Amino acid sequence: MPPLRTSVITQDLIRAILNRYPLPWGGIHGVKHWARVLENGRRLSESTGARRDVVELFAVFHDSRRTNEGIDDGHGRRGSELAGKLRGKAYELDDEAFALLIQACDLHTEGYLDGDLTLRACWDADRLDLGRVGITPRPEKLCTQEAREATLLMWATERSERFFLPALVSEEWGVHL
Repeated sequence: MPPLRTSVITQDLIRAILNRYPLPWGGIHGVKHWARVLENGRRLSESTGARRDVVELFAVFHDSRRTNEGIDDGHGRRGSELAGKLRGKAYELDDEAFALLIQACDLHTEGYLDGDLTLRACWDADRLDLGRVGITPRPEKLCTQEAREATLLMWATERSERFFLPALVSEEWGVHL
């Protein structure tokens, strides 16, 4: 039996992020969204070989410093700055992976389709959750073949459109919405 892969996301990390999160935790860019992006990312990491640690951390940092639920220029960069402040305190990550995390957060709203596999998996994990804002993800706007697969695309879109609350929010993160 293969060893159980543990998450780099701890309750302490989630608390540290939420203590600085200015928006409602249950909002469209909040905890439910982070958790769906995390689950999307876990699936993509498994099928693509992308770095799971980076993909998981991206899920919780990419929108963590938004100041509103609409257009919020610079929120990805602010999320990566928070990731820098919490590195070594609330989570550990090697330098190469940290550089990927920063780039993934900084550029996640730019619409890029090319780049490092881990970056593309991060961006697809987020794009697969666009249904929550009334946008159906288009395969040609996704970065990886795995994200374009009909089964994953339909699974993620359906969950997003109904604002699905993954069990990991309470079970792994200890957050009760």
